[in-house]
Amino acid sequence: MPVTKLHIEDFLQLAQQHPVLDVRSPGEYLHAHIPHAVSFPLFTDEERKIVGTAYKQKSREEAIKIGLDFFGIKMRKMVEEAEVIVGSHKPVVNTDNKNPANDSGLKTTGSKIVLVHCWRGGMRSAGVAWLLDLYGFKVYTLAGGYKAFRKWVLEQFEKKYSFHILGGYTGSGKTHVLNALGKHGATIIDLEGLAKHKGSAFGNIGMPPQPKQEHFENLLAIKLNEASGKTIWLEDESQRIGDVNIPIQFWNQMRNNKLVFLDIPFEERLKHLVEEYGKLERERMVNAIIRIKKRLGGLETKESINALVEDRVEDCFRILLKYYDKWYLKGMNNREALNTLLHKIPCNTVDESNYLKLI
Repeated sequence: MPVTKLHIEDFLQLAQQHPVLDVRSPGEYLHAHIPHAVSFPLFTDEERKIVGTAYKQKSREEAIKIGLDFFGIKMRKMVEEAEVIVGSHKPVVNTDNKNPANDSGLKTTGSKIVLVHCWRGGMRSAGVAWLLDLYGFKVYTLAGGYKAFRKWVLEQFEKKYSFHILGGYTGSGKTHVLNALGKHGATIIDLEGLAKHKGSAFGNIGMPPQPKQEHFENLLAIKLNEASGKTIWLEDESQRIGDVNIPIQFWNQMRNNKLVFLDIPFEERLKHLVEEYGKLERERMVNAIIRIKKRLGGLETKESINALVEDRVEDCFRILLKYYDKWYLKGMNNREALNTLLHKIPCNTVDESNYLKLI
C-alpha cells in the first residue's frame, strides 16, 4: 500500500477518525501540537540536536547516516507502539454525524490506518511512514508537516464568523450558562476551558497548567473549524486570559457581535462567588490580590487581605467584586456601537438554568 500525501484539509478530516502520529521530538510536541495527535518521536531532543548539527556542519548524507543509527534500533518498538495506538484509538466525536473520510473522497476501509507528520513533511515523517507502510499499515502523511498546520491555524482567525457573546458582571455564572447552552444543542466554544484559566486574578487557582500560546491557538482553530457555518456562543472575555492571548483578529470580531448580558443583582453574584471561590487556598488568594494592587488601590488591597485573613470571606469578595464590576463596565463601554449590540437579560439569581432565557 503506497504512502499517500494529503493537504491539510483532508488530513484534518481523516484525523477525526484515525490516529495522528507526531514524529517530531518530545520538546517540539510539548510546546504545541495538532490537538489529539500522539507523540511518536523518531528522535529524542538530544538525538535531533546531533542530527541537525551534522546536517549543518558536515553534510546531508552524514546526517542521514547518524539518523539511521538512531532509527534502526527503534524500528521494532515503534511498530509495536503503533499497533497499540491504533488498537486503542477512539475517533473524535463528530457533532454532525458525518464521516469526514467520505466527505474528503478518500477510501479508508480497514483498521490499520495511521496519519503521520513531522515539522515540514520531510525525512522524519518519510522514514516513519516507510517503516509503518512496510509493516502493513495504510499511511497518510501531511504535505508541509506541522508548519502547514500552523499556517492553516492562523488562517482560521481571519475568517468571518457569526457570534453571540455571553456577557455579565463577574460572578454571573457565565461559564455554567455557556455549558448549559452546549448541552442543549447550541454551538459553544469555552475559551476559558481551552486556556485552562477562569479569566480573573484568581483564575489559575485549582486549575491545571495553561497551554503555551501556540497550542491555545491550535485548540481554538480546531474548535472554529468544527463549528464552521454555525452561530457560535462565546463568553465575553478580555483579550488576555491568564498567560495566553485571544488572537487579535478573532477578538475584534467578538467585540463587534451581539452581546447578551446577564443582568444579575450584586448581592446574588456576591453569594455565588463566596460559594465558588471561598474554599480556595488562602495564600494563593492573597498573592492574587497583591497582583492587582495597583488597579485595586492600596487601601482596598489592605482591607480585602485583612478580611480574608480574618475569615471574613464575604467582606473580602465584596471589595473585589466592586473592583471587577468597574473594570468590566469600562471594557464593555469601549465597544463601538454598544447600544445596537447590547441585549440585557434580567435574571434574579445565578443559575445555569438562565440559559433558558437565551433560547
